[in-house]
Amino acid sequence: MPRPPGRLTGVTAILASVDGRVTPASEAVIPVTDEGLLRGDGVFEVCRVYAGRAFALEDHYARIRRSADGLRLPVDLDALRPEVEALLAEAGEVEGLLRIVLTRGGRRVVLIETLPDRAASARVATVTFSPTRVLDTLKTLSYAANMLAGRLAKEQGADEALFVTPHGRVLEGPTWTFFWAAGRRLMTPPLEERILPSITRDRLLRVCEVQERITTLDDLAGADEAFMVSTVREVMPITAIDGRALPSAPGPVTQAAADALRQHVERELAALR
Repeated sequence: MPRPPGRLTGVTAILASVDGRVTPASEAVIPVTDEGLLRGDGVFEVCRVYAGRAFALEDHYARIRRSADGLRLPVDLDALRPEVEALLAEAGEVEGLLRIVLTRGGRRVVLIETLPDRAASARVATVTFSPTRVLDTLKTLSYAANMLAGRLAKEQGADEALFVTPHGRVLEGPTWTFFWAAGRRLMTPPLEERILPSITRDRLLRVCEVQERITTLDDLAGADEAFMVSTVREVMPITAIDGRALPSAPGPVTQAAADALRQHVERELAALR
């Protein structure tokens, strides 16, 4: 899976479709009265695109439906699918991201974005987070708390935030799933902790031996390795948690997970041809 040369810092939308009308992203508009904008009332998905092929797109459609049902948001996937296909066809063999946004105002917004320029690893700081229960496991536009958490982590000198409950139970990152290893044993918090059912997490559980277990701050003190998993990052090593450098970063467990995921993605993409 080659990386495109000269990636831009941050994410830049380059092509857009609004209700089926394809334009340069800078020309795409929605009404300012849309409650997706005014109230963050809507759902979204971000999917990796490798050489013009959207990875695990059906899984993303399924999660859109699940999130929309949770919000009691009417969505028309039959209308969305051909619009996504048309935008991908217009984009050609792009390497980047496919973002789908469905709003309470009834807008179907699809974007092709560049991949963000990221470091090879990250330091994380824990940020106390109390799950809302109402929106847990749903991928909605109400992301202000997630974005604030990242800023709070940066104020502590870290690169990313790791959500921890007031009782010290480790959950996930604002936009990624947390994995850690003690010895050669790989672990991750269970979905029962009300974390997002990540599609990349699901793929990693298919190809690696992983124990899903409740994780605490005490566990992190004994971790040898840790990494974050997401559509955008794939597998990214964590070098430090709350200022404590991990003994092995990246270590053999992290590298094995990255290799296994990459091989699995390649197999799935090959099946799309």
